Amino acid sequence: MSTPPRHRGAIVRAAATLFRRNGYAATGINEIAEVSGAPKGSLYHYFPDGKDQIAEAAVRFAGAGVVATLEKLEQEHHTAAAMIRAYCRLLAGWMAKSGFRDGCPIATTLLESAPQSANMATAGREAFAGWCAVIARALVRDGFGKAEARRLSTLTVSAIEGALILARVERSAAPIDDVAKSLASTLQLKPPARKRAAG
Repeated sequence: MSTPPRHRGAIVRAAATLFRRNGYAATGINEIAEVSGAPKGSLYHYFPDGKDQIAEAAVRFAGAGVVATLEKLEQEHHTAAAMIRAYCRLLAGWMAKSGFRDGCPIATTLLESAPQSANMATAGREAFAGWCAVIARALVRDGFGKAEARRLSTLTVSAIEGALILARVERSAAPIDDVAKSLASTLQLKPPARKRAAG
């Protein structure tokens, strides 16, 4: 029986936290080891390709965490609009708790590393696709067509990502609140316009 990966999870979680707070380039292997509590040798044992491989794992870990959160909210709310309002409330609280030091769990890493790393770009695409899939599914449940639900899910993720940047710069949850209200209005299914009676 193989030995369970004692330190791998701690390394990935520490890297995800450090990358979203400080950026990819500003985070070193020694800092990841220190925050994770793992021996430095463990980093190279689990991630022989170094920081790039750790970052890819951190993006996948953080991306899956967002999917899990969205799926939970999808079950708890009857409409996509309500789900997104609840998610934005969570984001606003999380940002405020960090003193607006934290950003999106994957965007900070991807912006710095994806252009040079095909593996990182793939991890990022899959993460965003997972988020969009949950939102699109909720929109289809609400009565939107699949193509429109897909477009609106992309709009939703893009708007939230932008709001997180503004919130971090302004050190305020107001941009997240504004986007939540606008998205909630946009994601409401509007009844089709009645045809005018002839004559």
